[in-house]
Amino acid sequence: MTKEGIKDAIRDILKDDTQKRALDFATYLELNEMTLEKVSETLWKADYQDKCICYIYIDGTIQPPGPWTIWFDGDYRSEPGGFTISKHTKELAWKHANICGSCGGSCSPGMSKAIFGKELDNVCNSVLAFNNPDAEVLECVKNLIEMDLL
Repeated sequence: MTKEGIKDAIRDILKDDTQKRALDFATYLELNEMTLEKVSETLWKADYQDKCICYIYIDGTIQPPGPWTIWFDGDYRSEPGGFTISKHTKELAWKHANICGSCGGSCSPGMSKAIFGKELDNVCNSVLAFNNPDAEVLECVKNLIEMDLL
């Protein structure tokens, strides 16, 4: 794959506050020693010590998953021992459960999955999807990443 950096794509594709939030998030990932690999024209994978933490999709369009989305594939049934997720973060995670759109993928038409103790139906393989996250939602995303780094 091409070695175009995620920050180059963010600068080229996103604008204004959306661009600033995405650049700040990319810097956050770098500061936390994650590698960012471009896996397709619009998709990057963030790894920490060979563990996939999340995927970042950037296309700049108005329709979801654009202009940018952060996807998580992990196990979010409960918090790992020694790590506490706030009620607010859990509520944001529930709100951003990635409901299957019956795209024909391996999860179609979705599965029942528990996310922090709450059972949800029709959830996609990528359990959580944060589309065009604002500052508040990015704090939730960072909490989930910190939990995944344990």
